[in-house]
Amino acid sequence: MSSLRDAHDVTAWFLIASNAVVGTWALIAQHVVALRARALWWATAVAEASTLVVAAIGALIVNGDDVELDSFHALYGFSTIFAVAILHSYRGSPFVADRVHLLYGCGGLFIAGLGVRALFLGTT
Repeated sequence: MSSLRDAHDVTAWFLIASNAVVGTWALIAQHVVALRARALWWATAVAEASTLVVAAIGALIVNGDDVELDSFHALYGFSTIFAVAILHSYRGSPFVADRVHLLYGCGGLFIAGLGVRALFLGTT
């Protein structure tokens, strides 16, 4: 069980750091056209996919013996998955067509914030 908890902590920190980096990159790219590269979207995909990895590892931990999950930890943790889904649903919207970098910039920072909150709530 300890190795799963370690994996959960490491992937949670990866989620936080990667989403903060791509969120900042996308926010800057909204104003600096030279930063609008395909690499931004690949990095964003990896950062957002980490939400599923963290949640899957967390589910494995909770299914283990004698583990009680704090309800707020679960709320913030699964909210990251919903935030990713909402970002993808608005990506093709005509309302954000010229602000897609702004959308993903704010979204990446929001996901990183949810990750920080979930990480520091911990489990009991």
